Amino acid sequence: VGQRTLLSSVARPEIVKNDLPYEEEIIRNPYSVKCWMRYIEFKQNGIKSILNMIYERALKELPGSYKLWYNYLRERRKQVKGKCITEPAYEEINNCHERALVFMHKMPRIWLDYCQFLVAQCKITRSRRTFDRALRALPVTQHPRIWPLYLRFARNLPLPETAIRVYRRYLKLSPENAEEYIDYLRSCSKLDEAAVRLAAVVNDESFVSKEGKSNYQLWHELCDLISQNPDKVNSLNVGAIIRGGLTRFTDQLGKLWCSLSDYYIRSGHFEKARDVYEEAILTVVTVRDFTQVYDSYAQFEESMIAAKMETTSEMGKDEEEDIDLELRLARFEQLIARRPLLLNSVLLRQNPHNVHEWHKRVKLYEGKPRQIINTYTEAVQTVDPMKATGKPSSLWVSFAKFYEENEQLDDARTIFEKATKVNYKQVDDLAGVWCEYGEMELRHENYEQALRILRKATAIPSKKAEYFDVSEPVQNRVYKSLKVWSMLADLEESMGTFQSTKAVYDRIIDLRIATPQIIINYAMFLEEHNYFEESFKAYERGIALFRWPNVYDIWNTYLTKFIDRYGGKKLERARDLFEQALDGCPAKFAKTIYLLYAKLEEEFGLARHAMAVYERATQAVDNTERHHMFNIYIKRAAEIYGVTYTRAIYQKAIEVLPDEHSRDMCLRFADMESKLGEIDRGRAIYSYCSQICDPRMTATFWQTWKEFEIRHGNEDTIREMLRIKRSVQATYNTQVNFMSSQMMKATTNATGTISDLAPGQMGLDDMKLLEQQAQLLAAEAEQDKPKLKEKILFVRSDTSRSELAELAKQANPDEIDIDDEDEDVDEDQGPEGELQHHRGGAAVEQGAMLQNIHIEMDCVDTENDSVIEYRTMPTSYFTFLSAMF
Repeated sequence: VGQRTLLSSVARPEIVKNDLPYEEEIIRNPYSVKCWMRYIEFKQNGIKSILNMIYERALKELPGSYKLWYNYLRERRKQVKGKCITEPAYEEINNCHERALVFMHKMPRIWLDYCQFLVAQCKITRSRRTFDRALRALPVTQHPRIWPLYLRFARNLPLPETAIRVYRRYLKLSPENAEEYIDYLRSCSKLDEAAVRLAAVVNDESFVSKEGKSNYQLWHELCDLISQNPDKVNSLNVGAIIRGGLTRFTDQLGKLWCSLSDYYIRSGHFEKARDVYEEAILTVVTVRDFTQVYDSYAQFEESMIAAKMETTSEMGKDEEEDIDLELRLARFEQLIARRPLLLNSVLLRQNPHNVHEWHKRVKLYEGKPRQIINTYTEAVQTVDPMKATGKPSSLWVSFAKFYEENEQLDDARTIFEKATKVNYKQVDDLAGVWCEYGEMELRHENYEQALRILRKATAIPSKKAEYFDVSEPVQNRVYKSLKVWSMLADLEESMGTFQSTKAVYDRIIDLRIATPQIIINYAMFLEEHNYFEESFKAYERGIALFRWPNVYDIWNTYLTKFIDRYGGKKLERARDLFEQALDGCPAKFAKTIYLLYAKLEEEFGLARHAMAVYERATQAVDNTERHHMFNIYIKRAAEIYGVTYTRAIYQKAIEVLPDEHSRDMCLRFADMESKLGEIDRGRAIYSYCSQICDPRMTATFWQTWKEFEIRHGNEDTIREMLRIKRSVQATYNTQVNFMSSQMMKATTNATGTISDLAPGQMGLDDMKLLEQQAQLLAAEAEQDKPKLKEKILFVRSDTSRSELAELAKQANPDEIDIDDEDEDVDEDQGPEGELQHHRGGAAVEQGAMLQNIHIEMDCVDTENDSVIEYRTMPTSYFTFLSAMF
């Protein structure tokens, strides 16, 4: 049988010799897909009709093979690619797809390829029906593969109704894609359907936008859609929808109100739009919403006026048209004039307890008494004192002043009486009302009435309460208000009797609400009426009430008044008062009292007591004022006992004061000693002070000492001064370099000295130079130390002392005759001429010492005041110097 089949196949003209192996394999395995695929692959580049025949033969044997059907259909589609869609071959391929779907109706790829092929042929009805068949044939889980192609096909159709029906079916399966449908409806001008769908989406709380839009954004789109297209949206109640949004989105009221007005404007209902605008500006509670609505309202009125003017110009002048235009202009002007009041109303709706805004509203009604009264009445009824921003009492006071300005005192008194019964949050508010009430009566010269009002305010209530007890009403606590008592005291001083005024002040002190100023005023009042001891008792009562530092003003005034009154008559009592004042006195306030105490002792007491007070003051005052106190102490001691008495004071000041002030004291002390002729004492002071004077920071000190030595010293003292200067400078430099080296060691953790470091180490060059300089300075300081056996205190050169003495004894041909007073001193001589000028004609060892001093001074480096080492100078240089001098 196999041989007969093979012979029959060989007899076919389409089978060539090379196909025989594949034919034999197919005969042996007719149900093997691999065999058929190998055969098909072999014939892939051959004649397409033969390839199609092989596919048909294979599918006849294996009609359920997806691989064969897929490759066959793809091959057939390739064969017609690029041909006209009217070719009969397209229909043959469609029939192949239909035959394939008999077996492959559950394969979405076959359906997708078939649908795309039909869409490419522009067969609209057949494509739509094929899409529907695919959706019916495939399970629901495979539908998401069909719908994108189906929707794209429907959107591209020139038949919106077909696409709408397709989308409606699609949204039943995927309602989350409603936004896509809405966008399509907008694109094809089906706005009514779009609005209905968008409204459904907005009302669906479970809806989540795939485009990331919030519910408010969707609502805003709906409002814009229905408000801008009132003639195309008929299925929705626009007013109800937008007003529903007003209650739902309270933070975006401005846009929603504008959308509702825009709807009525586009609908031609201008009066309704105006009513909406008026309702909006009277209900919004934020400035932003008010600005949006007001600007839209103003623009609407402007457009109405412009349209009316254009119509009037086209139709000609008419009386009715002119009246209508005037009415529109008046309405627009009124809207502009109302803006401040409308904005104020918005702020008051935000916070009806804002006192400042109520005052602004009253100012806006300036010139309209009736509106002002109504505003004040509404304000005092609306503002809750416990929630008020600002002082609610100011509303009552301003209300009463308004009546007062219009000469209606009885009404003003009525307002004040009502104001005193309001339960304010703070006692100070009620106190302010009572004081304003009293001042109003004073302005109209009703002095007795003012006194009665303030006495009534300060009367003790039946139920006493503490001033800060917020559980009690302010009416029970106002009797402790110092503001009211102070005004009552002023009125009693001006119009009352001495006893009534004294009783008021005593009552203030008894209530323990007095201030230091009240005590001082009370004492001054008693003093004016010549009750001096009573005034001193008032001071003492005040001192008992307060502590430092509040009691400072009372003590200062009390002590001053007591000294002015009694002077030295009651010295012991005055001393006791001062001691009592100084007991526990802070250092900040001690200076004034000590100076007053010392002045008392100087004028009426003993000088030694005054000095003791000054000495105590130098220890008791603040550190910042101690220097000034020592200056006063020294000055007074010098005036009383003489300058020699101040030596101990100077010594103590130098010990206790900080360096900057101690340095100044040393200079003054040394200057005093030099004026007294105590040169050695002055030099010792300079030497002591030099230990706290860094030459780099205190050049003035060293210059002063140098001038002192030039005037009063000699060769040895100048050398000693310069040696000390180098030693001090070396000390400061060594300290700085020691700290730098310690920091460097801590940073680098290096061992050994600076010289042990690697020469190429970066960042250590500067530190190495500083260290070497410090070592040199220390070595010089060590060499410059005075030797016990030698009198010359500077470094000697290699030249022996005898040679220097011989050089000093040589005659100087250019020697100046210092005894000749007629010749002027050469200004270029420097220190030598200055020394001759000061010392006059006094010769120092017949010129030898003078020559040495000249040599010494010329060897001073003027930049750093250091002596040049003589060992570096040749002997001829000294000979030259001797010849010059």
